[in-house]
Amino acid sequence: MASPQSPDIGFIPTPQDALDAMLELAALTPNDLVYDLGSGDGRLLIQAAQRYGARGVGIDIDPVRVAQGRQLAQQAGVGDRVSFQVGNLYEESFTDATVVFIYLLPHLNLRLRPKLRQLAPGRRVVSHQFDMGDWPPQRVVALPDSEEESTVYLWVL
Repeated sequence: MASPQSPDIGFIPTPQDALDAMLELAALTPNDLVYDLGSGDGRLLIQAAQRYGARGVGIDIDPVRVAQGRQLAQQAGVGDRVSFQVGNLYEESFTDATVVFIYLLPHLNLRLRPKLRQLAPGRRVVSHQFDMGDWPPQRVVALPDSEEESTVYLWVL
């Protein structure tokens, strides 16, 4: 088991076409508060704020990635709509989220399920590449012509 300051997986940026599909599948509005768990460089939240006017919070265990997300958000002009914090996503609270984005390995998704199930009815969870085991998604979008043959999953609680 990793220490609280050691990531369970390394940073792998979401390909742009998968990021676009995730944002579209989430059906974002300016009223949404989006959490990106394992936010990396923050591109997903930045684009959610730019394109849809959503507010966002990124949580990542790597302080270098958090600093990068903050800097990129400021440069993109959305620093007032998105924030980034260093934290362990299994210990942080995100119950106020209307949408949660994840790009984690299957066993990490399963570990998150109890926290995700605490979200209010109607809240959306969008995962790139990996499902939630026996928790069936409402929608699955395959991107066969993408850079990595990506799959995006949507759950509506």
